[in-house]
Amino acid sequence: MVTEITKGIKVSVETEYQPKYSSPRQFHYVFTYKVTIENQSEHTVQLKSRHWYIKDAAYSDREIEGEGVVGQQPIIEPGQEHVYVSGCNLKSGVGKMIGTYLIERIIDGKTIEVRIPEFVMVVPDRFN
Repeated sequence: MVTEITKGIKVSVETEYQPKYSSPRQFHYVFTYKVTIENQSEHTVQLKSRHWYIKDAAYSDREIEGEGVVGQQPIIEPGQEHVYVSGCNLKSGVGKMIGTYLIERIIDGKTIEVRIPEFVMVVPDRFN
């Protein structure tokens, strides 16, 4: 698990390779990632959008932007957390992701760019 804290918002990410949904012969490797967003600040916040950079070892990089996460724009009270699971497919079986969330403080509408820690996705036996 990797973790980063930006202005009281803690983001932790765990990854898992999904062999059942992958097809190595077709250069299709599927990974899931579980994200925990914990509000350690004193303000209620809402996650408004995400911005991801995906690096696939032997292929083109991708950039993804959009509203919320998995169709939600969760409101997170102080001391509370929001957990979601999403996925990423790679062609090489080796890659990484990094990004940011745009978080808005409910009390005054101030936005904060919260860093998502870089995490690696590697097929378990890739380097053996």
